[in-house]
Amino acid sequence: MAAEPAAHAASGSGSGIPAVADALKKNPVYVDPRASSQLTSSDAEALAKKIKDSGKPVFVAVLPAAPEFPPKTLLQDLRAEVGITGVYAVHLGNGFNAGADPQVMPHTAVLNLTGALKRSYGSDTAGLLNAFADQADQQAAGHAPDSWGSSGGGGGSGAAIAAGVVVVAGAGGGYALYRRSRKRKAEREQAALDRLRTVIDEDITAFGEELDRLDFNPSATTSDDAMRRDYEHALDCYDRAKAAMAAARRPDDVQQVTEALEDGRFSLATLEARRSGAPLPERRLPCFFDPRHGPSVRDVEWAPAGGAVRSVPACAADAARLADGEEPMTRTVQTASGPQPYWDAGPAYAPWAGGYFGGFGGGLLPGLLVGTMLGSAMSAPYAYADTGPGFDGGWDNGGDGWGDAGGPQGGDYSGADFNPADFSGGFGDVGDSGGFGDFGGGGDSGGGFGGGDW
Repeated sequence: MAAEPAAHAASGSGSGIPAVADALKKNPVYVDPRASSQLTSSDAEALAKKIKDSGKPVFVAVLPAAPEFPPKTLLQDLRAEVGITGVYAVHLGNGFNAGADPQVMPHTAVLNLTGALKRSYGSDTAGLLNAFADQADQQAAGHAPDSWGSSGGGGGSGAAIAAGVVVVAGAGGGYALYRRSRKRKAEREQAALDRLRTVIDEDITAFGEELDRLDFNPSATTSDDAMRRDYEHALDCYDRAKAAMAAARRPDDVQQVTEALEDGRFSLATLEARRSGAPLPERRLPCFFDPRHGPSVRDVEWAPAGGAVRSVPACAADAARLADGEEPMTRTVQTASGPQPYWDAGPAYAPWAGGYFGGFGGGLLPGLLVGTMLGSAMSAPYAYADTGPGFDGGWDNGGDGWGDAGGPQGGDYSGADFNPADFSGGFGDVGDSGGFGDFGGGGDSGGGFGGGDW
């Protein structure tokens, strides 16, 4: 078995962007010898292995602040030289920036992630790059380029033979690629559904426990027809949620489950009001922080970490916590980076959230989630189709999500056919003697990236 290409470059193997691009075609991580103090050989190899194991088209370069790496055009030029659709991250001198083809990762997701990591990791290059890879591996669509696992090469007579094979096997090769694409799509859907199943099972169990604690007797003299209807509807919703989850075959199918649970919890809230003599509740969105808390009672001001303040629906308990200066009881889910709030756990949770927040009122969740990873994915124009108000359908991002649109997928060779605005940005101090760059506030230089500057 051939040895894995070294993540660090060897001296004398070329210079400038072409040399970096040539190395990245063979391995996901490149460290220029002059920048070896930023990322050790062992750290670079571990990072490269992590990316390869994820099977995603994520490219990382660690470079010195040198004339052959002009900051203003570095990302665009590197993307053009490599020619592979993917996510590109560059640590240049003491600065950091990233870009991505939109069919692989939404522009806003790259911007939010890059900015957050700059603020969190400062001059910890290894920590920053590993955190970026963890999130990009989780969010990026596409597959690792074939060149990472091949030795390349091939001479004159071999090329002539290969040309003949292409002519004879063209149609068969196209069908093979189609089958491979369909297989990968099915595998991705199954992996996403498996992640969602754990969360959904927790939700169904929690609703069942609410029903068990209810202490409602439909035949009691204090029960009227309206109460019985509410109770029966809640039971029906519980059964509908269980049946929908048992029948789920694709990630999008779980939206029916959370729609049923949301509907059932509103019936329980209505039943409780009838039994206590309180005014019937207004039909509102569930609690934003954890839909298991039931219908919200009012909107509160809240901001995600590093994001802008917005108005979100909250249950009475979470509204009180925020009013007292405490953190709300947020729903977290397991990710490769450990427990995370559902809005920072990646686009796989969009159908789950869509059932809770998209079932009525026009599908408000993308607006509530602006500035978060899930919000970035859902706000992308290609992210979701339209079989529900704002949700459902499937990922349709250039043929490598859950949909089947054409065009190059992440990891496919696309040459210089890309939008340079997706690989540009402002610049600050990237000199080796400076601080961690002059990271301006979301600069807008040609569609700049996370935090704006290097």
